Amino acid sequence: MCRSIKTLRSLEPPATPEDVAAAALQFVRKISGYRKPSRANQEVFDAAVADIAAVSQQMLDHLVIRPSPTRS
Repeated sequence: MCRSIKTLRSLEPPATPEDVAAAALQFVRKISGYRKPSRANQEVFDAAVADIAAVSQQMLDHLVIRPSPTRS
């Protein structure tokens, strides 16, 4: 299981829905402890991934990104 989730803020080109879904999947895998859930847990696992992806995309869409100061 991957130990880190890629930062999606300020990517050029911007993060795709697939990038957001992959990060959500990594997060759910990490907190649930399941790489692949059992059939009994598949529905709730998939719902969590979808919910986290949606909220993450909403956050990324509304973040105010300030430009980095340039060095002279």
